[in-house]
Amino acid sequence: MLCSVRSLGLTGLNGYEVQVECYISNGLPGFDVVGLPDAAVKEARDRVRAAVKNCGFRFPVSRITLNLAPAGTKKSGTIYDLPILLGILAATDCVRLPQEPSAFLGELSLEGGLRPVEGVLPMAMAARDAGITALYLPAANAAEATLADGLTVYPVENVRQLVAHLRGEQRMEPAPVWMPSPSEGTHLDYADVKGQQGGKRALEVAAAGGHNILLVGPPGSGKSMLAKRLPSILPDMTRTESLEVTKIHSILGLVRPESPLVTERPFRSPHHTISPAGLSGGGTTLRPGEISLSHRGVLFLDELPEFRKDALEVLRQPLEDGVVTISRVSGSVSYPSEFMLVCAMNPCKCGWYGDPSSRCTCSRQSVRSYLSRISGPLLDRIDIMVEIPALPFTDLTGEERAEPSAAIRQRVNDARKRQQDRFGLGEHSCNAQMGPAELREFCRLDEASTSLMQAAFERLGLTARSYDRILKVARTVADLDGSEQIGPQHIAEAIRYRTFRFDGTQP
Repeated sequence: MLCSVRSLGLTGLNGYEVQVECYISNGLPGFDVVGLPDAAVKEARDRVRAAVKNCGFRFPVSRITLNLAPAGTKKSGTIYDLPILLGILAATDCVRLPQEPSAFLGELSLEGGLRPVEGVLPMAMAARDAGITALYLPAANAAEATLADGLTVYPVENVRQLVAHLRGEQRMEPAPVWMPSPSEGTHLDYADVKGQQGGKRALEVAAAGGHNILLVGPPGSGKSMLAKRLPSILPDMTRTESLEVTKIHSILGLVRPESPLVTERPFRSPHHTISPAGLSGGGTTLRPGEISLSHRGVLFLDELPEFRKDALEVLRQPLEDGVVTISRVSGSVSYPSEFMLVCAMNPCKCGWYGDPSSRCTCSRQSVRSYLSRISGPLLDRIDIMVEIPALPFTDLTGEERAEPSAAIRQRVNDARKRQQDRFGLGEHSCNAQMGPAELREFCRLDEASTSLMQAAFERLGLTARSYDRILKVARTVADLDGSEQIGPQHIAEAIRYRTFRFDGTQP
Protein backbone atom coordinates (compact mmCIF):
# COMPACT_ATOMS: atom_id res chain seq x y z
CA MET A 1 0.00 0.00 0.00
CA LEU A 2 1.18 3.54 -0.78
CA CYS A 3 0.83 6.53 1.55
CA SER A 4 2.21 10.07 1.39
CA VAL A 5 2.86 12.33 4.41
CA ARG A 6 3.74 16.00 4.10
CA SER A 7 6.81 17.22 5.95
CA LEU A 8 9.38 20.00 5.64
CA GLY A 9 13.06 20.49 4.95
CA LEU A 10 15.63 23.24 5.27
CA THR A 11 18.29 24.59 2.92
CA GLY A 12 20.21 27.45 4.43
CA LEU A 13 17.64 29.88 5.79
CA ASN A 14 14.82 28.71 3.54
CA GLY A 15 12.35 25.94 4.29
CA TYR A 16 10.65 23.81 1.65
CA GLU A 17 7.99 21.09 1.52
CA VAL A 18 9.01 17.42 1.53
CA GLN A 19 6.74 14.53 0.60
CA VAL A 20 7.49 11.39 2.62
CA GLU A 21 6.19 8.56 0.42
CA CYS A 22 5.84 5.16 2.07
CA TYR A 23 5.28 2.01 0.00
CA ILE A 24 4.77 -1.37 1.68
CA SER A 25 4.94 -4.40 -0.61
CA ASN A 26 5.33 -8.15 -0.48
CA GLY A 27 8.79 -9.65 -0.61
CA LEU A 28 11.76 -10.13 1.64
CA PRO A 29 11.52 -7.86 4.71
CA GLY A 30 13.53 -4.69 4.30
CA PHE A 31 13.50 -0.99 5.11
CA ASP A 32 15.03 1.32 2.51
CA VAL A 33 15.14 5.13 2.52
CA VAL A 34 15.85 6.93 -0.77
CA GLY A 35 15.86 10.60 -1.77
CA LEU A 36 19.41 11.66 -0.81
CA PRO A 37 19.15 11.01 2.96
CA ASP A 38 22.16 11.68 5.18
CA ALA A 39 23.31 9.37 7.98
CA ALA A 40 20.85 10.83 10.52
CA VAL A 41 17.91 10.20 8.17
CA LYS A 42 19.05 6.64 7.48
CA GLU A 43 19.31 5.98 11.21
CA ALA A 44 15.63 6.91 11.48
CA ARG A 45 14.83 3.34 10.44
CA ASP A 46 15.99 1.99 13.80
CA ARG A 47 14.34 4.75 15.83
CA VAL A 48 11.03 4.33 13.99
CA ARG A 49 11.03 0.54 14.33
CA ALA A 50 11.65 0.75 18.09
CA ALA A 51 9.07 3.52 18.56
CA VAL A 52 6.38 1.62 16.65
CA LYS A 53 6.87 -1.50 18.75
CA ASN A 54 7.17 0.33 22.08
CA CYS A 55 3.92 2.19 21.40
CA GLY A 56 2.03 -1.08 21.06
CA PHE A 57 1.79 -1.34 17.26
CA ARG A 58 2.89 -4.16 15.02
CA PHE A 59 5.80 -3.34 12.75
CA PRO A 60 5.06 -4.75 9.27
CA VAL A 61 7.15 -7.75 8.24
CA SER A 62 7.24 -6.60 4.62
CA ARG A 63 9.38 -4.65 2.23
CA ILE A 64 9.20 -0.94 3.11
CA THR A 65 10.42 1.70 0.68
CA LEU A 66 10.50 5.35 1.74
CA ASN A 67 11.09 8.16 -0.73
CA LEU A 68 11.81 11.72 0.37
CA ALA A 69 10.73 13.99 -2.46
CA PRO A 70 12.11 16.09 -4.07
CA ALA A 71 14.63 13.29 -4.45
CA GLY A 72 17.31 15.57 -5.89
CA THR A 73 17.66 17.66 -2.72
CA LYS A 74 19.83 16.37 0.11
CA LYS A 75 17.87 15.68 3.32
CA SER A 76 19.54 15.96 6.69
CA GLY A 77 18.66 15.82 10.37
CA THR A 78 16.21 13.86 12.48
CA ILE A 79 13.04 15.80 11.59
CA TYR A 80 11.70 13.01 9.36
CA ASP A 81 11.30 10.44 12.15
CA LEU A 82 7.67 11.35 12.86
CA PRO A 83 6.44 11.54 9.24
CA ILE A 84 8.16 8.23 8.46
CA LEU A 85 6.43 6.57 11.40
CA LEU A 86 3.07 8.05 10.39
CA GLY A 87 3.57 6.88 6.82
CA ILE A 88 4.06 3.31 8.02
CA LEU A 89 1.05 3.45 10.37
CA ALA A 90 -1.16 5.00 7.68
CA ALA A 91 -0.02 2.49 5.05
CA THR A 92 -0.99 -0.36 7.42
CA ASP A 93 -4.39 1.25 8.22
CA CYS A 94 -3.49 1.92 11.86
CA VAL A 95 -4.30 5.63 11.54
CA ARG A 96 -5.93 7.95 9.04
CA LEU A 97 -4.20 11.19 8.13
CA PRO A 98 -6.06 14.50 8.68
CA GLN A 99 -8.28 15.89 5.93
CA GLU A 100 -6.91 19.42 6.32
CA PRO A 101 -3.51 20.20 4.76
CA SER A 102 -1.12 19.09 7.51
CA ALA A 103 2.62 18.61 7.91
CA PHE A 104 4.53 16.57 10.48
CA LEU A 105 8.08 16.78 11.79
CA GLY A 106 9.96 15.66 14.87
CA GLU A 107 12.65 13.38 16.26
CA LEU A 108 11.56 10.16 17.98
CA SER A 109 12.92 8.56 21.10
CA LEU A 110 12.97 4.77 21.21
CA GLU A 111 9.92 4.74 23.49
CA GLY A 112 7.89 6.97 21.18
CA GLY A 113 8.41 10.39 22.75
CA LEU A 114 9.14 13.45 20.61
CA ARG A 115 12.33 15.43 21.02
CA PRO A 116 12.83 19.04 19.86
CA VAL A 117 14.42 19.77 16.50
CA GLU A 118 16.26 22.75 14.99
CA GLY A 119 15.14 25.20 12.32
CA VAL A 120 11.43 25.14 13.21
CA LEU A 121 10.62 28.80 12.45
CA PRO A 122 11.85 28.91 8.83
CA MET A 123 10.16 25.56 8.16
CA ALA A 124 6.90 26.74 9.74
CA MET A 125 6.96 29.83 7.52
CA ALA A 126 7.58 27.62 4.48
CA ALA A 127 4.63 25.41 5.50
CA ARG A 128 2.35 28.43 5.71
CA ASP A 129 3.50 29.67 2.30
CA ALA A 130 2.89 26.19 0.82
CA GLY A 131 -0.78 26.26 1.87
CA ILE A 132 -0.37 23.98 4.89
CA THR A 133 -2.76 24.97 7.67
CA ALA A 134 -1.82 22.55 10.48
CA LEU A 135 1.61 21.63 11.78
CA TYR A 136 2.27 18.72 14.17
CA LEU A 137 5.65 18.86 15.90
CA PRO A 138 7.35 18.30 19.29
CA ALA A 139 5.74 20.22 22.14
CA ALA A 140 9.06 21.90 22.97
CA ASN A 141 9.01 23.58 19.52
CA ALA A 142 5.36 24.61 19.53
CA ALA A 143 5.79 28.17 20.83
CA GLU A 144 8.43 28.87 18.17
CA ALA A 145 6.20 27.54 15.39
CA THR A 146 3.33 29.84 16.42
CA LEU A 147 5.48 32.81 15.37
CA ALA A 148 4.49 31.91 11.79
CA ASP A 149 1.14 33.68 11.48
CA GLY A 150 -1.82 31.79 10.03
CA LEU A 151 -0.71 28.32 11.10
CA THR A 152 -2.46 26.00 13.56
CA VAL A 153 0.23 24.32 15.65
CA TYR A 154 -0.35 21.06 17.53
CA PRO A 155 2.19 20.28 20.29
CA VAL A 156 2.86 16.53 20.35
CA GLU A 157 4.34 14.89 23.44
CA ASN A 158 4.48 11.30 22.13
CA VAL A 159 3.23 8.99 19.40
CA ARG A 160 0.35 7.58 21.46
CA GLN A 161 -1.08 11.07 21.97
CA LEU A 162 -0.88 11.82 18.23
CA VAL A 163 -2.48 8.51 17.23
CA ALA A 164 -5.35 9.06 19.69
CA HIS A 165 -5.87 12.51 18.16
CA LEU A 166 -5.87 11.22 14.58
CA ARG A 167 -8.31 8.45 15.51
CA GLY A 168 -10.61 10.98 17.14
CA GLU A 169 -10.30 9.31 20.54
CA GLN A 170 -8.77 12.27 22.38
CA ARG A 171 -8.41 15.59 20.59
CA MET A 172 -5.31 17.71 21.12
CA GLU A 173 -5.65 21.43 21.71
CA PRO A 174 -3.68 23.73 19.39
CA ALA A 175 -0.83 25.64 20.98
CA PRO A 176 -1.70 29.24 21.90
CA VAL A 177 0.07 31.91 19.88
CA TRP A 178 3.14 32.97 21.83
CA MET A 179 3.12 36.61 22.92
CA PRO A 180 6.25 38.40 24.16
CA SER A 181 6.29 39.73 27.69
CA PRO A 182 7.82 43.14 28.52
CA SER A 183 11.58 42.85 28.24
CA GLU A 184 13.73 43.74 31.21
CA GLY A 185 16.49 44.78 28.82
CA THR A 186 20.20 44.53 29.47
CA HIS A 187 21.57 45.07 32.96
CA LEU A 188 24.68 46.81 31.57
CA ASP A 189 24.50 50.60 31.63
CA TYR A 190 26.84 53.41 30.62
CA ALA A 191 26.15 54.98 34.01
CA ASP A 192 28.56 52.36 35.38
CA VAL A 193 31.44 53.69 33.26
CA LYS A 194 33.54 56.44 34.83
CA GLY A 195 34.81 59.16 32.51
CA GLN A 196 35.64 58.29 28.87
CA GLN A 197 33.28 60.91 27.47
CA GLY A 198 35.03 60.80 24.09
CA GLY A 199 34.52 57.05 23.78
CA LYS A 200 30.89 57.29 24.84
CA ARG A 201 30.24 60.02 22.28
CA ALA A 202 31.85 57.95 19.52
CA LEU A 203 29.72 54.93 20.43
CA GLU A 204 26.61 57.11 20.49
CA VAL A 205 27.38 58.26 16.94
CA ALA A 206 28.06 54.66 15.89
CA ALA A 207 24.76 53.48 17.37
CA ALA A 208 22.79 56.33 15.81
CA GLY A 209 24.06 55.62 12.30
CA GLY A 210 24.88 51.91 12.44
CA HIS A 211 28.58 52.63 11.88
CA ASN A 212 31.50 50.26 12.42
CA ILE A 213 33.87 51.44 15.16
CA LEU A 214 37.38 50.69 16.43
CA LEU A 215 38.44 51.47 20.01
CA VAL A 216 42.20 51.85 20.57
CA GLY A 217 43.74 52.24 24.01
CA PRO A 218 45.99 50.78 26.71
CA PRO A 219 44.99 47.82 28.90
CA GLY A 220 42.37 48.59 31.52
CA SER A 221 41.18 51.82 29.92
CA GLY A 222 37.61 50.52 29.54
CA LYS A 223 37.41 49.53 25.86
CA SER A 224 35.61 46.23 26.48
CA MET A 225 33.41 47.79 29.15
CA LEU A 226 32.27 50.47 26.71
CA ALA A 227 31.70 48.00 23.86
CA LYS A 228 29.66 45.54 25.93
CA ARG A 229 27.23 48.30 26.87
CA LEU A 230 26.56 49.28 23.27
CA PRO A 231 23.35 47.16 22.99
CA SER A 232 21.86 49.22 25.84
CA ILE A 233 21.66 52.28 23.55
CA LEU A 234 20.67 50.57 20.30
CA PRO A 235 17.06 50.97 19.07
CA ASP A 236 14.57 48.16 19.66
CA MET A 237 14.22 45.66 16.84
CA THR A 238 11.09 45.69 14.73
CA ARG A 239 8.94 42.54 14.43
CA THR A 240 10.46 41.84 11.00
CA GLU A 241 14.02 42.19 12.32
CA SER A 242 13.24 39.95 15.30
CA LEU A 243 11.92 37.22 13.00
CA GLU A 244 15.03 37.48 10.79
CA VAL A 245 17.31 37.04 13.80
CA THR A 246 15.18 34.27 15.30
CA LYS A 247 15.30 32.27 12.06
CA ILE A 248 19.11 32.30 12.12
CA HIS A 249 19.26 31.31 15.79
CA SER A 250 16.64 28.61 15.20
CA ILE A 251 18.85 26.85 12.64
CA LEU A 252 21.51 26.39 15.32
CA GLY A 253 19.08 25.43 18.07
CA LEU A 254 19.75 28.61 20.06
CA VAL A 255 16.07 29.52 20.53
CA ARG A 256 14.71 29.22 24.08
CA PRO A 257 11.44 27.20 24.18
CA GLU A 258 9.89 29.48 26.80
CA SER A 259 10.80 32.68 24.91
CA PRO A 260 11.33 31.79 21.25
CA LEU A 261 11.35 35.27 19.70
CA VAL A 262 14.70 37.10 19.90
CA THR A 263 13.74 40.65 20.87
CA GLU A 264 17.13 42.02 21.96
CA ARG A 265 19.81 42.82 19.44
CA PRO A 266 22.49 40.10 19.34
CA PHE A 267 25.91 40.78 20.83
CA ARG A 268 28.49 38.23 19.72
CA SER A 269 32.05 38.25 21.04
CA PRO A 270 34.06 35.34 19.59
CA HIS A 271 37.50 34.43 20.91
CA HIS A 272 40.48 35.58 18.86
CA THR A 273 41.39 31.97 18.03
CA ILE A 274 38.24 31.57 15.90
CA SER A 275 38.73 30.17 12.39
CA PRO A 276 37.50 31.77 9.15
CA ALA A 277 34.76 29.12 8.94
CA GLY A 278 33.71 29.92 12.50
CA LEU A 279 33.19 33.54 11.51
CA SER A 280 31.58 33.09 8.10
CA GLY A 281 29.88 29.73 8.66
CA GLY A 282 30.29 26.34 7.03
CA GLY A 283 30.33 22.66 7.90
CA THR A 284 28.70 19.77 6.09
CA THR A 285 25.26 21.40 6.25
CA LEU A 286 26.53 24.98 5.63
CA ARG A 287 25.42 26.43 8.95
CA PRO A 288 25.69 30.14 9.82
CA GLY A 289 28.71 31.50 11.68
CA GLU A 290 29.31 34.40 14.06
CA ILE A 291 28.86 36.94 11.26
CA SER A 292 25.28 35.84 10.63
CA LEU A 293 24.53 35.34 14.33
CA SER A 294 25.37 39.04 14.71
CA HIS A 295 22.76 40.04 12.10
CA ARG A 296 20.89 43.19 13.22
CA GLY A 297 23.21 43.37 16.22
CA VAL A 298 26.86 43.75 17.20
CA LEU A 299 29.94 41.67 16.38
CA PHE A 300 32.61 42.55 18.95
CA LEU A 301 36.20 41.57 18.20
CA ASP A 302 38.37 42.20 21.26
CA GLU A 303 42.16 42.25 20.80
CA LEU A 304 41.72 42.70 17.05
CA PRO A 305 45.38 42.15 15.99
CA GLU A 306 45.38 38.76 17.74
CA PHE A 307 42.80 37.36 15.30
CA ARG A 308 44.06 35.30 12.40
CA LYS A 309 44.65 37.42 9.32
CA ASP A 310 42.63 35.09 7.07
CA ALA A 311 39.75 35.25 9.57
CA LEU A 312 39.72 39.05 9.53
CA GLU A 313 39.74 39.16 5.74
CA VAL A 314 36.52 37.12 5.75
CA LEU A 315 34.77 40.22 7.14
CA ARG A 316 35.41 42.41 4.11
CA GLN A 317 32.67 41.19 1.78
CA PRO A 318 29.89 40.88 4.42
CA LEU A 319 30.68 44.38 5.71
CA GLU A 320 30.23 45.76 2.22
CA ASP A 321 27.24 43.71 1.02
CA GLY A 322 25.35 42.79 4.19
CA VAL A 323 25.29 39.15 3.04
CA VAL A 324 27.73 36.28 3.56
CA THR A 325 27.84 33.53 0.95
CA ILE A 326 29.21 30.11 1.89
CA SER A 327 30.28 27.99 -1.08
CA ARG A 328 31.32 24.37 -0.87
CA VAL A 329 31.34 21.40 -3.23
CA SER A 330 27.90 20.42 -1.91
CA GLY A 331 26.37 23.78 -2.79
CA SER A 332 26.15 27.46 -1.96
CA VAL A 333 24.10 29.21 0.73
CA SER A 334 23.70 32.91 1.57
CA TYR A 335 22.91 34.27 5.03
CA PRO A 336 22.11 37.89 5.97
CA SER A 337 24.87 39.71 7.82
CA GLU A 338 23.91 43.32 8.48
CA PHE A 339 25.78 43.96 11.72
CA MET A 340 27.77 46.63 13.50
CA LEU A 341 31.44 45.70 13.73
CA VAL A 342 32.94 46.88 17.02
CA CYS A 343 36.65 46.24 17.52
CA ALA A 344 39.01 46.91 20.40
CA MET A 345 42.80 46.76 20.43
CA ASN A 346 45.94 47.96 22.16
CA PRO A 347 48.12 50.43 20.24
CA CYS A 348 51.15 48.12 20.48
CA LYS A 349 52.21 44.72 21.77
CA CYS A 350 52.84 45.91 25.34
CA GLY A 351 49.76 48.12 25.16
CA TRP A 352 51.23 51.45 26.30
CA TYR A 353 52.37 53.17 23.11
CA GLY A 354 51.59 56.89 23.27
CA ASP A 355 50.72 56.84 26.97
CA PRO A 356 52.05 59.87 28.92
CA SER A 357 53.57 57.55 31.53
CA SER A 358 56.20 56.45 28.96
CA ARG A 359 55.73 52.82 30.00
CA CYS A 360 55.89 51.54 26.41
CA THR A 361 58.87 49.25 25.76
CA CYS A 362 58.16 48.68 22.06
CA SER A 363 60.38 49.96 19.28
CA ARG A 364 58.92 51.97 16.42
CA GLN A 365 59.36 48.96 14.14
CA SER A 366 57.61 46.69 16.66
CA VAL A 367 54.65 49.07 16.81
CA ARG A 368 54.40 49.17 13.03
CA SER A 369 54.60 45.39 12.82
CA TYR A 370 51.84 45.02 15.41
CA LEU A 371 49.51 47.48 13.71
CA SER A 372 50.18 46.03 10.26
CA ARG A 373 48.36 42.84 11.27
CA ILE A 374 45.18 44.69 10.32
CA SER A 375 44.89 45.18 6.58
CA GLY A 376 44.19 48.53 4.96
CA PRO A 377 41.04 47.31 3.15
CA LEU A 378 39.52 46.21 6.47
CA LEU A 379 40.40 49.51 8.17
CA ASP A 380 38.86 51.34 5.23
CA ARG A 381 35.53 49.70 6.12
CA ILE A 382 35.60 51.01 9.69
CA ASP A 383 33.85 54.38 9.93
CA ILE A 384 34.97 55.50 13.38
CA MET A 385 38.37 55.08 15.06
CA VAL A 386 38.67 56.55 18.52
CA GLU A 387 41.39 56.47 21.18
CA ILE A 388 40.39 55.44 24.70
CA PRO A 389 43.08 56.88 27.02
CA ALA A 390 43.95 55.54 30.45
CA LEU A 391 41.51 56.80 33.06
CA PRO A 392 42.83 59.61 35.32
CA PHE A 393 42.63 59.05 39.08
CA THR A 394 40.25 61.99 39.52
CA ASP A 395 37.74 60.46 37.07
CA LEU A 396 38.03 57.07 38.72
CA THR A 397 37.33 58.36 42.22
CA GLY A 398 34.80 61.06 41.35
CA GLU A 399 31.32 60.86 42.86
CA GLU A 400 29.49 62.30 39.86
CA ARG A 401 27.23 59.69 38.26
CA ALA A 402 27.64 59.28 34.53
CA GLU A 403 24.81 59.72 32.04
CA PRO A 404 22.61 56.58 31.93
CA SER A 405 22.10 54.53 28.79
CA ALA A 406 18.40 55.48 28.68
CA ALA A 407 19.24 59.13 28.01
CA ILE A 408 21.74 58.25 25.29
CA ARG A 409 19.30 55.80 23.76
CA GLN A 410 16.64 58.49 23.48
CA ARG A 411 18.99 60.62 21.38
CA VAL A 412 19.87 57.58 19.27
CA ASN A 413 16.18 56.82 18.70
CA ASP A 414 15.52 60.43 17.68
CA ALA A 415 18.38 60.28 15.16
CA ARG A 416 17.16 56.95 13.78
CA LYS A 417 13.66 58.41 13.42
CA ARG A 418 15.07 61.21 11.27
CA GLN A 419 16.83 58.64 9.11
CA GLN A 420 13.68 56.55 8.68
CA ASP A 421 11.73 59.64 7.68
CA ARG A 422 14.48 60.49 5.20
CA PHE A 423 14.74 57.06 3.58
CA GLY A 424 11.02 56.23 3.74
CA LEU A 425 10.21 52.66 2.77
CA GLY A 426 13.48 52.17 0.90
CA GLU A 427 15.96 49.38 1.50
CA HIS A 428 18.11 51.47 3.85
CA SER A 429 17.34 51.92 7.54
CA CYS A 430 20.39 53.88 8.75
CA ASN A 431 23.07 56.22 7.43
CA ALA A 432 25.79 53.56 7.30
CA GLN A 433 23.84 51.75 4.55
CA MET A 434 23.61 54.74 2.20
CA GLY A 435 24.72 54.21 -1.38
CA PRO A 436 26.17 56.73 -3.87
CA ALA A 437 22.72 58.06 -4.84
CA GLU A 438 21.73 58.71 -1.22
CA LEU A 439 25.09 60.35 -0.48
CA ARG A 440 24.57 62.80 -3.34
CA GLU A 441 21.03 63.57 -2.22
CA PHE A 442 21.34 63.71 1.56
CA CYS A 443 24.99 64.69 2.17
CA ARG A 444 25.37 67.94 0.26
CA LEU A 445 28.08 70.18 1.71
CA ASP A 446 28.24 73.95 1.86
CA GLU A 447 31.37 75.85 0.83
CA ALA A 448 32.97 75.86 4.28
CA SER A 449 32.37 72.13 4.76
CA THR A 450 33.73 71.36 1.30
CA SER A 451 36.95 73.30 2.00
CA LEU A 452 37.42 71.48 5.30
CA MET A 453 36.80 68.12 3.64
CA GLN A 454 39.27 68.85 0.84
CA ALA A 455 42.00 69.80 3.31
CA ALA A 456 41.46 66.59 5.29
CA PHE A 457 41.38 64.48 2.12
CA GLU A 458 44.79 65.78 1.02
CA ARG A 459 46.41 65.83 4.47
CA LEU A 460 45.26 62.39 5.63
CA GLY A 461 45.58 60.65 2.26
CA LEU A 462 41.98 59.44 2.29
CA THR A 463 40.56 56.99 -0.23
CA ALA A 464 37.24 57.34 -2.03
CA ARG A 465 35.72 54.83 0.40
CA SER A 466 37.06 56.82 3.37
CA TYR A 467 35.57 59.99 1.91
CA ASP A 468 32.15 58.34 1.63
CA ARG A 469 32.34 57.02 5.18
CA ILE A 470 33.25 60.43 6.59
CA LEU A 471 30.19 61.85 4.84
CA LYS A 472 28.00 59.14 6.36
CA VAL A 473 29.34 59.79 9.86
CA ALA A 474 28.92 63.54 9.39
CA ARG A 475 25.32 62.94 8.34
CA THR A 476 24.77 60.98 11.57
CA VAL A 477 26.40 63.69 13.71
CA ALA A 478 24.08 66.23 12.08
CA ASP A 479 21.08 63.99 12.81
CA LEU A 480 22.07 63.79 16.48
CA ASP A 481 22.35 67.58 16.40
CA GLY A 482 18.87 67.86 14.88
CA SER A 483 20.24 69.56 11.76
CA GLU A 484 19.15 68.86 8.19
CA GLN A 485 22.26 70.57 6.79
CA ILE A 486 25.72 69.11 7.38
CA GLY A 487 27.90 71.90 8.77
CA PRO A 488 31.66 72.30 9.27
CA GLN A 489 31.34 71.24 12.92
CA HIS A 490 29.77 67.94 11.83
CA ILE A 491 32.48 67.35 9.22
CA ALA A 492 35.18 68.19 11.78
CA GLU A 493 33.88 65.61 14.26
CA ALA A 494 33.62 62.95 11.54
CA ILE A 495 37.19 63.66 10.40
CA ARG A 496 38.45 63.45 13.98
CA TYR A 497 37.22 59.85 14.08
CA ARG A 498 39.70 58.90 11.34
CA THR A 499 42.91 60.51 12.61
CA PHE A 500 44.45 57.45 14.32
CA ARG A 501 47.66 56.58 12.48
CA PHE A 502 48.50 52.94 11.77
CA ASP A 503 52.11 53.61 10.81
CA GLY A 504 53.53 53.78 14.33
CA THR A 505 53.48 57.58 14.56
CA GLN A 506 51.38 59.83 16.72
CA PRO A 507 48.36 61.44 15.05
